[in-house]
Amino acid sequence: MIVLGLTGSIGMGKSTTARMFADEGALLWDADAAVHRLYAPGGAAVASLDKAFADVVVDGAVDRTRLAAALGRDEDAFKRLEAIVHPLVAQDRAEALAKARAEGVRLAVLDIPLLFETGGDAFVDAVVVVTADPEVQATRVLARPAMTRERFEAILARQTPDAEKRRCADFLVDTGRGLDAARDQVRGIVGTVLDPSWTPPARD
Repeated sequence: MIVLGLTGSIGMGKSTTARMFADEGALLWDADAAVHRLYAPGGAAVASLDKAFADVVVDGAVDRTRLAAALGRDEDAFKRLEAIVHPLVAQDRAEALAKARAEGVRLAVLDIPLLFETGGDAFVDAVVVVTADPEVQATRVLARPAMTRERFEAILARQTPDAEKRRCADFLVDTGRGLDAARDQVRGIVGTVLDPSWTPPARD
Protein backbone atom coordinates (compact mmCIF):
# COMPACT_ATOMS: atom_id res chain seq x y z
CA MET A 1 0.00 0.00 0.00
CA ILE A 2 1.24 3.46 -0.90
CA VAL A 3 0.79 6.09 1.83
CA LEU A 4 0.80 9.77 0.87
CA GLY A 5 0.97 12.64 3.32
CA LEU A 6 -1.22 15.56 2.25
CA THR A 7 -0.64 18.99 3.73
CA GLY A 8 -0.92 22.67 3.01
CA SER A 9 -1.23 25.97 4.81
CA ILE A 10 -4.55 27.56 5.71
CA GLY A 11 -6.59 28.66 2.70
CA MET A 12 -4.68 26.57 0.16
CA GLY A 13 -7.55 24.18 -0.61
CA LYS A 14 -6.25 21.09 1.16
CA SER A 15 -9.67 19.76 2.19
CA THR A 16 -10.98 20.09 -1.35
CA THR A 17 -7.89 18.35 -2.68
CA ALA A 18 -8.29 15.55 -0.13
CA ARG A 19 -11.80 14.89 -1.43
CA MET A 20 -10.38 14.69 -4.95
CA PHE A 21 -8.01 11.92 -3.85
CA ALA A 22 -10.95 10.11 -2.27
CA ASP A 23 -12.87 10.48 -5.54
CA GLU A 24 -9.95 8.71 -7.25
CA GLY A 25 -10.35 5.73 -4.92
CA ALA A 26 -7.85 6.55 -2.18
CA LEU A 27 -8.60 5.80 1.45
CA LEU A 28 -8.62 9.14 3.25
CA TRP A 29 -7.60 9.58 6.89
CA ASP A 30 -8.22 13.08 8.26
CA ALA A 31 -6.20 14.23 11.27
CA ASP A 32 -8.75 16.93 12.16
CA ALA A 33 -11.55 14.37 12.10
CA ALA A 34 -9.49 12.15 14.40
CA VAL A 35 -9.15 15.04 16.87
CA HIS A 36 -12.91 15.57 16.76
CA ARG A 37 -13.39 11.91 17.69
CA LEU A 38 -10.92 12.27 20.56
CA TYR A 39 -12.75 15.35 21.88
CA ALA A 40 -16.27 13.91 21.55
CA PRO A 41 -18.18 12.29 24.44
CA GLY A 42 -16.31 9.11 25.33
CA GLY A 43 -13.29 10.23 23.32
CA ALA A 44 -9.86 9.06 24.42
CA ALA A 45 -8.57 12.59 25.08
CA VAL A 46 -11.44 13.88 27.21
CA ALA A 47 -10.31 12.67 30.64
CA SER A 48 -6.69 13.77 30.18
CA LEU A 49 -7.66 17.22 28.91
CA ASP A 50 -10.10 17.62 31.77
CA LYS A 51 -7.21 17.11 34.19
CA ALA A 52 -4.77 19.31 32.25
CA PHE A 53 -7.10 22.28 31.62
CA ALA A 54 -9.76 23.48 34.02
CA ASP A 55 -13.34 23.87 32.77
CA VAL A 56 -12.74 22.78 29.16
CA VAL A 57 -14.98 19.69 29.34
CA VAL A 58 -18.72 20.30 29.06
CA ASP A 59 -21.29 17.49 29.04
CA GLY A 60 -18.57 14.89 28.62
CA ALA A 61 -16.91 16.49 25.59
CA VAL A 62 -14.09 18.96 25.08
CA ASP A 63 -15.46 22.43 24.37
CA ARG A 64 -13.14 23.81 21.68
CA THR A 65 -13.99 27.44 22.50
CA ARG A 66 -13.04 26.95 26.14
CA LEU A 67 -9.93 25.03 25.16
CA ALA A 68 -8.86 27.84 22.82
CA ALA A 69 -9.32 30.33 25.63
CA ALA A 70 -7.21 28.17 27.95
CA LEU A 71 -4.47 27.95 25.34
CA GLY A 72 -4.46 31.72 25.01
CA ARG A 73 -3.89 32.21 28.74
CA ASP A 74 -0.85 29.98 29.08
CA GLU A 75 2.21 30.00 26.83
CA ASP A 76 3.08 26.41 27.81
CA ALA A 77 -0.44 25.15 27.17
CA PHE A 78 0.18 24.14 23.56
CA LYS A 79 2.98 21.81 24.65
CA ARG A 80 0.73 20.18 27.24
CA LEU A 81 -2.03 19.81 24.68
CA GLU A 82 0.28 18.28 22.09
CA ALA A 83 1.74 15.85 24.64
CA ILE A 84 -1.76 14.51 25.25
CA VAL A 85 -3.29 14.64 21.80
CA HIS A 86 -0.47 13.80 19.38
CA PRO A 87 0.10 10.22 20.65
CA LEU A 88 -3.63 9.53 20.50
CA VAL A 89 -3.87 10.86 16.96
CA ALA A 90 -0.88 8.71 15.97
CA GLN A 91 -2.62 5.65 17.41
CA ASP A 92 -5.82 6.45 15.48
CA ARG A 93 -3.77 6.79 12.28
CA ALA A 94 -1.90 3.53 12.85
CA GLU A 95 -5.15 1.64 13.43
CA ALA A 96 -6.69 3.09 10.27
CA LEU A 97 -3.66 2.14 8.16
CA ALA A 98 -3.51 -1.37 9.61
CA LYS A 99 -7.18 -1.88 8.75
CA ALA A 100 -6.60 -0.51 5.24
CA ARG A 101 -3.68 -2.87 4.63
CA ALA A 102 -5.72 -5.81 5.84
CA GLU A 103 -8.47 -4.85 3.38
CA GLY A 104 -6.04 -4.62 0.46
CA VAL A 105 -6.25 -0.85 -0.04
CA ARG A 106 -3.74 0.28 -2.66
CA LEU A 107 -3.50 3.99 -1.80
CA ALA A 108 -4.02 5.82 1.49
CA VAL A 109 -3.86 9.58 1.87
CA LEU A 110 -3.20 11.11 5.29
CA ASP A 111 -4.69 14.60 5.48
CA ILE A 112 -2.48 16.25 8.13
CA PRO A 113 -2.40 20.06 8.36
CA LEU A 114 0.75 20.04 10.51
CA LEU A 115 2.51 17.20 8.69
CA PHE A 116 5.96 18.80 8.70
CA GLU A 117 5.54 20.45 12.09
CA THR A 118 4.79 17.10 13.77
CA GLY A 119 7.37 15.04 11.85
CA GLY A 120 4.67 13.06 10.06
CA ASP A 121 6.52 13.32 6.75
CA ALA A 122 8.96 10.68 8.02
CA PHE A 123 6.23 8.03 8.04
CA VAL A 124 4.81 8.36 4.53
CA ASP A 125 6.00 7.24 1.11
CA ALA A 126 5.70 10.72 -0.40
CA VAL A 127 4.41 14.17 0.50
CA VAL A 128 1.81 16.14 -1.47
CA VAL A 129 1.71 19.86 -0.73
CA VAL A 130 -1.36 21.87 -1.69
CA THR A 131 -0.43 25.42 -2.58
CA ALA A 132 -1.59 28.64 -4.23
CA ASP A 133 -0.29 32.17 -4.68
CA PRO A 134 -0.20 34.21 -1.43
CA GLU A 135 -2.78 36.63 -2.82
CA VAL A 136 -5.21 33.79 -3.52
CA GLN A 137 -4.60 32.35 -0.07
CA ALA A 138 -5.22 35.66 1.70
CA THR A 139 -8.40 36.35 -0.27
CA ARG A 140 -9.82 32.94 0.62
CA VAL A 141 -8.95 33.11 4.32
CA LEU A 142 -10.04 36.70 4.94
CA ALA A 143 -13.43 35.94 3.39
CA ARG A 144 -14.15 33.47 6.22
CA PRO A 145 -16.59 34.56 8.94
CA ALA A 146 -14.94 36.25 11.94
CA MET A 147 -11.49 36.05 10.34
CA THR A 148 -9.22 39.05 10.78
CA ARG A 149 -5.84 39.92 9.34
CA GLU A 150 -4.33 39.59 12.84
CA ARG A 151 -5.77 36.12 13.37
CA PHE A 152 -4.66 35.06 9.90
CA GLU A 153 -1.11 36.20 10.62
CA ALA A 154 -1.12 34.37 13.96
CA ILE A 155 -2.17 31.13 12.27
CA LEU A 156 0.52 31.51 9.63
CA ALA A 157 3.13 32.07 12.33
CA ARG A 158 2.42 28.59 13.74
CA GLN A 159 2.69 26.88 10.35
CA THR A 160 5.72 26.02 8.27
CA PRO A 161 5.91 28.65 5.50
CA ASP A 162 4.43 27.64 2.17
CA ALA A 163 7.73 28.18 0.37
CA GLU A 164 9.46 25.73 2.70
CA LYS A 165 6.66 23.18 2.30
CA ARG A 166 7.01 23.43 -1.47
CA ARG A 167 10.74 22.76 -1.22
CA CYS A 168 10.08 19.64 0.86
CA ALA A 169 7.26 18.33 -1.33
CA ASP A 170 7.46 15.31 -3.59
CA PHE A 171 4.31 16.45 -5.43
CA LEU A 172 2.52 19.79 -5.67
CA VAL A 173 -1.14 20.55 -6.29
CA ASP A 174 -1.69 24.19 -7.24
CA THR A 175 -5.31 25.06 -6.50
CA GLY A 176 -4.94 28.63 -7.70
CA ARG A 177 -5.61 27.56 -11.28
CA GLY A 178 -9.10 26.23 -10.63
CA LEU A 179 -10.76 22.96 -9.64
CA ASP A 180 -10.39 21.22 -13.00
CA ALA A 181 -6.67 21.86 -13.08
CA ALA A 182 -6.29 20.67 -9.49
CA ARG A 183 -8.23 17.49 -10.25
CA ASP A 184 -5.97 16.81 -13.24
CA GLN A 185 -2.94 17.19 -10.97
CA VAL A 186 -4.43 14.79 -8.42
CA ARG A 187 -5.14 12.21 -11.11
CA GLY A 188 -1.58 12.55 -12.34
CA ILE A 189 -0.20 11.93 -8.86
CA VAL A 190 -2.43 8.88 -8.33
CA GLY A 191 -1.36 7.45 -11.67
CA THR A 192 2.30 8.01 -10.86
CA VAL A 193 2.37 6.44 -7.40
CA LEU A 194 0.26 3.44 -8.39
CA ASP A 195 2.50 2.66 -11.35
CA PRO A 196 4.41 -0.53 -10.44
CA SER A 197 7.63 1.10 -11.64
CA TRP A 198 7.35 4.03 -9.20
CA THR A 199 9.76 4.02 -6.28
CA PRO A 200 9.09 6.18 -3.21
CA PRO A 201 11.75 8.87 -2.71
CA ALA A 202 14.19 8.48 0.15
CA ARG A 203 13.00 10.18 3.35
CA ASP A 204 15.52 12.09 5.43
